[in-house]
Amino acid sequence: MSRTNYNCAGIGRRDFIQLGLGSALGLGFSDILHLRAAAAAAKGKASPEGIRVIMIWLDGGPTHYETFDPKPDAPSDIRGEFKPIRSNVPGIQYCETVPRLSAIADKFTVVRSICHQDPNHGGGNHYMMTGAPTPVPVGCGAFVTFHPSMGSMVSHQRGVRNGLPAYVTAPSETRSAGPNFLGAQHAPFVIGGDPSNRNFKVRDVVLPNDISDGRATTRQKLRKSLDRLPRLRDSVAEDPLFGFDSFYNQGIELVASREAQAAFNLSLEPDHVRSLYGMSDFGQRLLLARRLVEVGVSWVTCNYGGWDHHTNIFKTLKDSAMPKLDQGLAGLITDLDQRGLLDSTLVICLGEFGRTPVVNKDGGRDHWPHAMSVLMAGAGCPRGAVIGATDWKGAYADENIHSPEDFACTIYKKLGIDPHQLLITNTGRPVSLVSGGEPIKELFV
Repeated sequence: MSRTNYNCAGIGRRDFIQLGLGSALGLGFSDILHLRAAAAAAKGKASPEGIRVIMIWLDGGPTHYETFDPKPDAPSDIRGEFKPIRSNVPGIQYCETVPRLSAIADKFTVVRSICHQDPNHGGGNHYMMTGAPTPVPVGCGAFVTFHPSMGSMVSHQRGVRNGLPAYVTAPSETRSAGPNFLGAQHAPFVIGGDPSNRNFKVRDVVLPNDISDGRATTRQKLRKSLDRLPRLRDSVAEDPLFGFDSFYNQGIELVASREAQAAFNLSLEPDHVRSLYGMSDFGQRLLLARRLVEVGVSWVTCNYGGWDHHTNIFKTLKDSAMPKLDQGLAGLITDLDQRGLLDSTLVICLGEFGRTPVVNKDGGRDHWPHAMSVLMAGAGCPRGAVIGATDWKGAYADENIHSPEDFACTIYKKLGIDPHQLLITNTGRPVSLVSGGEPIKELFV
């Protein structure tokens, strides 16, 4: 078996051979990415600039014990009520709550050793969504973004394509999904409603019934003729009219885009494909996410809430939460793989933290940021792998430990974005996109 030797930055010797003398020749990060993109194209792999992301956000903090890190040899008050089952990868076991995912374990990786120190929903959400800890304590109910979310940063780097927004979330934003100083135009386009409903339609992507294409064009021309307000550009504070113009133009492009109209129309999917994902609201959102990345949306977040299981965790997981997650996520990964899209799509499933190693008096588990499991598939992630480990109780990440900064660096590197670049805030202050951290080298094959 061949082995790649990595340096402390996670760059292999083979990378330097492929890229030549790199920085010794004066090549910058963007030059290196272009060379890597060309090499990837030559090998038949997706270039970093072509990678799209589907993030499944399990809001509330999913348990790692009852999903991807069971502890069958621990005492009953730690291991819980469920048993582990064999996956289709020898030596890897997952919880009995994920039989469909266990049957396709050879298509994804689970990282069992990402952890941090913030036990609050707001702070944990911010840390995992942005790669930056909150500068002040943030409580459970807070919806704040002190730093740009990864989805917003991707929007900032890539922009609108084919009239489609770069960043979409459904059915609602998570607590820290916003753009902060990148500007409101990089906030997510939110798709509400239940796509499993027969009458599901996406608001704001079609003209009202009483307005024809011709009348819409006339109204655009009228707006341009009437809008003579000057726009002021400043190095520090940009005129808010530019943000309004951007919103308006994006809206027009979205309404006029045939790709958008088709992507949002789930009725175009065969029944057997829709059934693969499950006819739940969650399953059909994942199908919608696949359709969106297929036509060029760079980042889609499916926000699946209700994972804060302080009480009755076993019944809730068994009756509702896990069947939908297991079928929907397994269906998404299988469908992407069958369509040849998994190499160009990064699928991520996570929440803000894991759950406590001891079942509490109410039959639930509480907040626990010291251990969590993150599922990742596609975009060069290894197949059929487990990275890192927790201790025998599942209480602490114990092997190959990684921070949220490492996680963010990994995502950005896969997308061809320099994770350590300096951004300039709207007050003129330089801020590092990710402070410290290194990509998780085992997630690159």
